Amino acid sequence: MVTRSGHCMCGAVTFTATDVSSEFGACYCEMCRRWNGDRFVGVHVPIAAMQINGANQISTHKSSDWAARSFCKACGSNLWYRLTDGPDAGNYSVALGLFDDVSGMKLAREFFVDRKDCLFDLPEGRIQMTTAEINAKYGLSEEAP
Repeated sequence: MVTRSGHCMCGAVTFTATDVSSEFGACYCEMCRRWNGDRFVGVHVPIAAMQINGANQISTHKSSDWAARSFCKACGSNLWYRLTDGPDAGNYSVALGLFDDVSGMKLAREFFVDRKDCLFDLPEGRIQMTTAEINAKYGLSEEAP
């Protein structure tokens, strides 16, 4: 367990999380897919382990009888998923892409795997471009985001 920091796309919401596991999960349920346009990939963080700055920029949507999802009001970045009932109520499942550093982390759990479909396939022979190739193609003078 380590301490990791992160932020939304615009930086209006920042956080520091302690006791962050090196294992993360992926959820393929319809709500996560619609919320992210893909699966939701997140890491569990206990409620007491989260220090959040910019709370006034967070909006939360109760997405079901048992969960809520939060996003940044300024840039729209999805932030986290939280159970509202049961033994893990209040704890965070923080979107993995928000962390400044995800080195050493690994996929350990998948939820609703019976709902995985072609959206989640990474077929052989697909086009893969590096940062340098993207910069050259679009004439970017600095590293792409």
